[in-house]
Amino acid sequence: MLEHTLCRAERVISPERLFTVVSRDHLRYPEVKRQLSSRASGTVVVQPQNKETGPGILLPLMHVYKRYPDSVVAVFPADHFIAEEELFMAHVDLAMRVVERRPSCLVLLGMEPRLPEPEYGYILPGTEVSDLAPLAAVRKVLGFIEKPQPRAARRLLLKGGLWNTMVMAFKVKTLLDLVQGIAPSLYLSFERICAAIGTRNEAHVVERAYRSMEAVNFSRGLLETFSLKHSSPLLVLPVRGVLWSDWGSEQRIVSVLGNAGHLERRHKISANGLFNSPNCQRMAAGGSG
Repeated sequence: MLEHTLCRAERVISPERLFTVVSRDHLRYPEVKRQLSSRASGTVVVQPQNKETGPGILLPLMHVYKRYPDSVVAVFPADHFIAEEELFMAHVDLAMRVVERRPSCLVLLGMEPRLPEPEYGYILPGTEVSDLAPLAAVRKVLGFIEKPQPRAARRLLLKGGLWNTMVMAFKVKTLLDLVQGIAPSLYLSFERICAAIGTRNEAHVVERAYRSMEAVNFSRGLLETFSLKHSSPLLVLPVRGVLWSDWGSEQRIVSVLGNAGHLERRHKISANGLFNSPNCQRMAAGGSG
């Protein structure tokens, strides 16, 4: 899954500008080391421990900010199955161009649901942003609904709700300013880390910051709060015609492979017992960076 994600991202981002975040625990597995061995120098960022997806995004973001402070960033979770990769990445490229046009915004990719999936997070889209219409049909974000009950999920589909892929594009400085405004303590921890990157004290500063840092879920702890601002910076770009699935569970992997017509591949995976592999489980759980 990690290799597929890296290959997919390289359709729009050069390898030397593609940062990969992993937990230190991941490096115990030889297969993970093999997958990371060919990455460009300085682009593999290791977290001393898992503090959820907020720090998981912010730590590599500090490295990006240090090297490319004015850059537009795209975030790719590493536990996604995407069949029509070319079409999907065309949407990512479009989201990045929207951010270049409107740097104060954060653009999420919202997948048009195939069914009322209660295990996914949903984005409720609002009105279309008219002045961006010639470039992309992006909409304002009205709110987020995390793992709704089946009946509520069906109502969300009727209202045009979109699956939240957590694939997003933004200016690095824009996101940091937003974090500073709603989570100043978290921002201060990463400001110290940013100052230490490239120095002899870097590892010590990161270790110390993570020891005292609270775990923060990026979606619930940050995005949902951003959406409540009077002038919310969040936009959503609907994605249609793409088979997408979050492979965070064995059941979903088997179901998607079967529905996509990969029955032979599904039976081979089940027969080999790959779902019992600690490496497979760790990467699915820790692939959000």
